[in-house]
Amino acid sequence: MLELIAVIALSYLLGSIPTSILVAKKLRGIDIRQHGSGNAGGTNVFRVLGWKPGLFVMLADTFKGFIATYWISRIAFGAAGMEDTTVQLIAGIAAVFGHIWTVFASFRGGKGVGTSAGMLLALYPQALLICLGVFAIVFALTRIVSIGSMTAAVAFPIVLTLQRCCFGKTIPDLLYAFGFFAAALIIFTHRSNIKRLLSGTENRFKRSAGKE
Repeated sequence: MLELIAVIALSYLLGSIPTSILVAKKLRGIDIRQHGSGNAGGTNVFRVLGWKPGLFVMLADTFKGFIATYWISRIAFGAAGMEDTTVQLIAGIAAVFGHIWTVFASFRGGKGVGTSAGMLLALYPQALLICLGVFAIVFALTRIVSIGSMTAAVAFPIVLTLQRCCFGKTIPDLLYAFGFFAAALIIFTHRSNIKRLLSGTENRFKRSAGKE
């Protein structure tokens, strides 16, 4: 049990590292949450600081989810009477929660998309590739990151359902349930974007002039 508690605590703390806030503070001396969309995520860093810092933040947030799910979870493998996949899911969810509600920045973090992608990379990389494809198509058509992110999140449980029901692939029940939970969580963290979408004020993604 102590091993599982350690996994949850370490995964949460890793996920809580406020990458976008640290990068913005280091490069420009600003709080990224007071600029652009106000979100502490890679997309906002991309808008405000340019593609290089934005890409770094996106990759760092993704690896937070991957490291927690793939490596930190191993501390409790076989120690809590749970299947390894269950422990990985718990570690990944803790990292995602840490990213969204970071203890290092007054519990105001990002939307959890990148960290969730890293978790999915560790658990089910084939589904991640499909979801990335869905995101790319929707983003190319709309130029709105939030729509692409939410559509990709909804695609995840759909992919699991198709794999399970139509192709006979064994999908653990907990992973299957997590697919729906993750989709709901991503939509929840995008509730301000949904309001802007409904009012027609959501920003379309474009690179600002002068950003490197």
